Amino acid sequence: MRLDKFLKMTRLVKRRTLANDLCDMGGVMLNGKVAKAATAVKIGDDVELRFGNKIVKARVLEIPFRPAGNLTTAAQYVDIYHQERLETPLPYPVDDLGDDVVDEVNA
Repeated sequence: MRLDKFLKMTRLVKRRTLANDLCDMGGVMLNGKVAKAATAVKIGDDVELRFGNKIVKARVLEIPFRPAGNLTTAAQYVDIYHQERLETPLPYPVDDLGDDVVDEVNA
């Protein structure tokens, strides 16, 4: 499954377009390497999201066949093992995403 679709279906990111934009800016890493939106995700992969002033690290437990319906369902797909909130925003230009996306990222 594509990385951007996986992020959306597991509810790590609210919208697939946001996942695409984060990948384009280098804000998503897969197994320690910057990943593009079309990169294939497999069980056991480590995903790291860096957006706004947040860093989230998760391990892929299962590949979803449909979007997660609630947080309990989302937890069966990923194991979030690290969350961090930074005092200063990350250096890439989040403002280039547009106001609606920036509000979503900082929520």
